Amino acid sequence: MSATPVDRLLAPGPTRVVGVLNVTPDSFSDGGHHVADPVARGVALHAAGADLVDVGGESTRPGAGRVDAGEELRRVLPVVEGLVAAGVPVSVDTMRAATARAVVRAGAVVVNDVSGGLADPAMAATVAGLDCLYVLSHWRGPSDVMNSLATYEHVVREVGAELSGRLSAVVAAGVARERIVLDPGLGFAKTAEHDWSLLGGLAELERLALPLLVGASRKRFLGSLLAGPDGTVPPPAERDAATAAVTALAAARGTWGVRVHDVPSSVAAVRVAGAWRRATPPAVAPAVAPEAPAGLAAASS
Repeated sequence: MSATPVDRLLAPGPTRVVGVLNVTPDSFSDGGHHVADPVARGVALHAAGADLVDVGGESTRPGAGRVDAGEELRRVLPVVEGLVAAGVPVSVDTMRAATARAVVRAGAVVVNDVSGGLADPAMAATVAGLDCLYVLSHWRGPSDVMNSLATYEHVVREVGAELSGRLSAVVAAGVARERIVLDPGLGFAKTAEHDWSLLGGLAELERLALPLLVGASRKRFLGSLLAGPDGTVPPPAERDAATAAVTALAAARGTWGVRVHDVPSSVAAVRVAGAWRRATPPAVAPAVAPEAPAGLAAASS
């Protein structure tokens, strides 16, 4: 029996590069820029090396309000159909169960829900009946209020615990655990300090024993880091080199996927990280614990 698209996405291999295709007029990074011919743009992302093209019809930038459900579907469904017809593996970034159902029936293989099932109570049960992967992200509330929710005592532990709680909920609703990918939700109810802590704490999130997707591309915490001496923050499109650095570090530790706007630089970063890993010899533990120097042994007796 041949492997399904979902099976291929979960098979062992290099870090997956998920190319972002926004079909919104108000995305924080490239809203409106590719709307004129989104199918051609998605095909180009795939040709450049994207393993998946993630189509989004609703902006989740800080402060953004929700769009009408019908408008979201009007934006994304024709693009999904066009990309599937062109042989491009498609993910759809949506918080709505009805949209998820429609796009998977049209051929999408991933539902990327930045709300982790919290925005639409029907999402988990809907995904349970679909043949797709489900990306479950950490989320505390809608974009127009999320900045006020960025309060943590220990962000890595709390995000891990909240992801674990949502994981239990969606599995209880019928979603197969082996078809879930977790996303720590960088930038969603997080400060720059929180985002860096989460990247530095990926090992703790890996204890949930599921694939991880990292979405750092062009985000504010990278812009803050790259600010010039006068405090000027570079615009999102000038943060791709920093994004590729995050990709390389994530790929070096075997992270399942990265979601990025500039595909070629992250594809190259994944290749470099893979070559470096293959060239790095495994650590060899000493066969016998070394003896303490005589002076230290005497002092401790």
